Amino acid sequence: MTTVQQILPIDLSAITSGHLVMAVTGYSVVFLSLFLLALLFSVIPKVLSWNIRRTFDDEGDEAKKALAGNMIPGEVSAAISVAISLYLNELHDQDTAILTIKKVGKSYTPWNSKIYNVINFKGFQR
Repeated sequence: MTTVQQILPIDLSAITSGHLVMAVTGYSVVFLSLFLLALLFSVIPKVLSWNIRRTFDDEGDEAKKALAGNMIPGEVSAAISVAISLYLNELHDQDTAILTIKKVGKSYTPWNSKIYNVINFKGFQR
């Protein structure tokens, strides 16, 4: 039976304390930033609804103040976004994506008219 060291020979003596410090520092920075982002994303909706609720408290409108705390669930937002996406995709017509290029017999176009002015010196006099 083959062991892991026979399949993947790893030399653990090559790992120094500097390598371990760098690995621990890198992993801790990544996990700390992920934790802070998750915390930030969970706090932002609460702060926004608190701000809206405070604005309606100043105005004194009870119906709007009651609606300010209600959040739309994620499932409802996902269903609305899927419906909008399907609707917008139906607006586009489906093309076959076949291009046909035909050569035009006339070689003069406004795009190459400057070359004719440069070559034609018949009307030029000093």
